[in-house]
Amino acid sequence: MDLDFNGDVASLDAELLQLPEVSPLAIKDNPFVAEKLFDQWLSLPETSSLVKSLLNNAKGGGSLNASGTSSSAGAAASNTLPSMFPAVSTPPLSPRSSSGSPRIMKQRAGPSALGSSLKTVNEPAKELIPQFYFLNGRPPPNDLEDRCVLRINQFFYGHVDGLQINEFKPVTKEICKLPSFFSTAIFRKIDVDGTGTVTRDAFVDYWIKGNMLTKDTATQIYTILKQPDVKYLAQDDFKPVLRELLTTHPGLEFLQSTPEFQERYAETVIYRIFYYVNRSGNGHLTLRELKRSNLIAAMQHADEEEDINKVLRYFSYEHFYVIYCKFWELDTDHDFLIDKENLIRYGNHALTYRIVDRIFSQVPRKFTCKVEGKMGYEDFVYFILSEEDKSSEPSLEYWFKCIDLDGNGVITRNEMQFFYEEQLHRMECMAQEPVLFEDILCQIVDMINPEEESYFTLRDLKGSRLSGSVFNILFNLNKFMAFETRDPFLIRQERENPTLTEWDRFAHREYIRLSMEEDAEDASNGSADVWDESLEAPF
Repeated sequence: MDLDFNGDVASLDAELLQLPEVSPLAIKDNPFVAEKLFDQWLSLPETSSLVKSLLNNAKGGGSLNASGTSSSAGAAASNTLPSMFPAVSTPPLSPRSSSGSPRIMKQRAGPSALGSSLKTVNEPAKELIPQFYFLNGRPPPNDLEDRCVLRINQFFYGHVDGLQINEFKPVTKEICKLPSFFSTAIFRKIDVDGTGTVTRDAFVDYWIKGNMLTKDTATQIYTILKQPDVKYLAQDDFKPVLRELLTTHPGLEFLQSTPEFQERYAETVIYRIFYYVNRSGNGHLTLRELKRSNLIAAMQHADEEEDINKVLRYFSYEHFYVIYCKFWELDTDHDFLIDKENLIRYGNHALTYRIVDRIFSQVPRKFTCKVEGKMGYEDFVYFILSEEDKSSEPSLEYWFKCIDLDGNGVITRNEMQFFYEEQLHRMECMAQEPVLFEDILCQIVDMINPEEESYFTLRDLKGSRLSGSVFNILFNLNKFMAFETRDPFLIRQERENPTLTEWDRFAHREYIRLSMEEDAEDASNGSADVWDESLEAPF
């Protein structure tokens, strides 16, 4: 669009500026047109008068209404001012302050004031988030509470003065849904004053109002066993439930005549629990560790199974018998302590001196025994569980610390060679064909497949099923030879019972051996008695 205009713009009649409607797209494409038209409009005398009037009003704080009435003469003339753009009002002035900003005015003004046709958008109603954390546990729902109270009333019916400790076991089993040998522990937890009875109201206060009802089983057991104001379980916290287990379980009745072995059995069970469950090894068993373990399932199994030896996890009496007898065999002076020379005889002298030295240096685990150079029964339990089941994670961590001489978290070629040198020397002394370390190292790398072939990490060992054999190669000659020969009988046993661990198989074999030796000893003693009687009979 070309505009050719010659002459004085100031003398141009306003009516001559009435132009055809201009398309917005044309103005957008040719911004020069809009600028030219605006310059023409601004040059009109009426426009100059109007602008002056608006400026005076702005300075005086008046209203900036170009089309309204004004006290000035120029404002009156503005009502008859012809428009350059049809159906479009006078362009507003550029705002001088935020108070006059059209954008801010729109934000402050309501929809009705602007005459807008847009509907008012209501803000979404605030949604109340229900409480999800309760310091003392989640309160039970009303229907669950009502059902539990009804059951409690049935058990306490006719016992106005409350239940005694020998009457409390059904409550533990049916209402608390816990193993029956927790009965005494729960009873003592409620009967804090030692009255010897637990009333219905006292039980409701502890189990329902104390929010025990809604807690999971692990949290319930943890709360019942732990001492006040601590956040962990110690070994002594398990003793009350084990005493009741020994007293009430039909598979352990035969121990009631030998209290000393009852105590040893309870200790062994506790040591096994902490060996597998307390992964931090600090003697403080946390709720997190308890939840991640299989201890709760083992407790429930022990409560339901009459044959305690079928409860392979933690509670088997046969397992305790094997551990105790193995310790007793090494403890020649029976002072309940063993030294290096005693331990070197373990497994028919299967271990090397170097690995025994590392054990007694207390690198894998600090001894609880306070006698210098001696290992106590608890320390031996940790050792034998690690030695006879090298597939478990506690065992892998135990032996990894032994082989890691500098404690830098990796096992290097030199560290493995240090321990294998004694194995090589023993093979030569036994007139067996020695296997060079270079060949062994290649075999170990193939077995473990580490991320870096120059060293082994604990993660590498935990990721391989043959890690236990690696440790046997380094310091247990008997198991190394058995691994090399690959006994078909043992392989078939493993395939037939894949759920059994190496410890389960070892304990089963050893218990049979020990029981046969005891039977043979009893038989020899019995035959000797019969012989003596036959000799004495004629006299």
